[in-house]
Amino acid sequence: MLWPQSPMPEAEHMEITELPTEGYERVVKAHDPESGLRAIISVYDTTLGPAVGGLRMWPYESEEDALFDVLRLSKGMAYKSAVAHTGMGGGKAVIIGDPAAIKSEELYLAMGRFIDSLDGLYYTAEDVNTRVRDLEVIRRATPYVTGLARESGGSGNPSPYTAYGVYLGIRAALGWRFGSDDPKGRSVVIQGVGAVGSEICYRLRDAGAHVFVADPKTEKVAAAVDQWGAEEIVEEDVLVADADVLAPCALGAIIDDNTLPGLRCKIIAGATNNPLLDARHGEELKDRGILYAPDYVINSGGIINVACEFEDDGYDESNAIRRIERIPQALRELWTIAKAEDIPPSRAADRLAEKILAEAAVTPESPNPV
Repeated sequence: MLWPQSPMPEAEHMEITELPTEGYERVVKAHDPESGLRAIISVYDTTLGPAVGGLRMWPYESEEDALFDVLRLSKGMAYKSAVAHTGMGGGKAVIIGDPAAIKSEELYLAMGRFIDSLDGLYYTAEDVNTRVRDLEVIRRATPYVTGLARESGGSGNPSPYTAYGVYLGIRAALGWRFGSDDPKGRSVVIQGVGAVGSEICYRLRDAGAHVFVADPKTEKVAAAVDQWGAEEIVEEDVLVADADVLAPCALGAIIDDNTLPGLRCKIIAGATNNPLLDARHGEELKDRGILYAPDYVINSGGIINVACEFEDDGYDESNAIRRIERIPQALRELWTIAKAEDIPPSRAADRLAEKILAEAAVTPESPNPV
């Protein structure tokens, strides 16, 4: 059900401020007093095509925290699209605030006007606390929206496609680490059982894995336990669990100087963007013998699905599925490179993404988005 229809506001008093940031094409923030919108859009790179990335709503403690998050996320989206060969660039947007307190039609219409001010440099999509129904509101203020409902001509909710890719990636990681990709009998801890995490839980349980779940929202944990037979694990124990796989599916930057020494898992493979706080933590995972599935490779199913909307013949789900099913091979290729060069998989992925972007910058012809 969509937000109720209402006329677009005629008077606009939105304050849009440029935030020049080295290495980024464009970073802008907006404040709209009428709707209460406070938001930031970060466009990292459009060498391969217009920047595409989700719109996240989160109660950041400060504007600085929001900026830190959106910059990391937009760079990750650029690398993700490059490695997945979507033909799109990378960007991200965040709205600052508690969704339980600020979500409204007026807020999303204002966000739509903010996006529209970039004239197609950035296309928005679903992300944390922004759903398809919210995108439908934004679409009333700007055409630069992807991932709309099927009945609106879009590809629908990208979460199941992200989850499918992560599930395939977990299987690939099991095969690389243990010699068999069969999840049966393997232990997996899922941190965050929202739209993506719950689907991963279902797929792993269906394949016979022992799945443990944690989420601040107790109703989501209860649903995973009741519906899929998962077991609850308290948040404090997630990062120290002695499990085959840790699958982070919530917010990023969870692997840092404080948490890394306590890790007991064999594999980190999940849907979270930027789980490593710093690049050097990838090196430390390697030294600890923990296999890492680079986040923007394993979780690229959603953006692959959305990018298929830009095909000349329109969206074709079978094509999206076919491309998502290449994710395990992409991971194996990166792990092979990492092993041969004695570098972390995270660095191998970054090198590949940077090489793709650099080559495209030298040869600026528009690539085929598929």
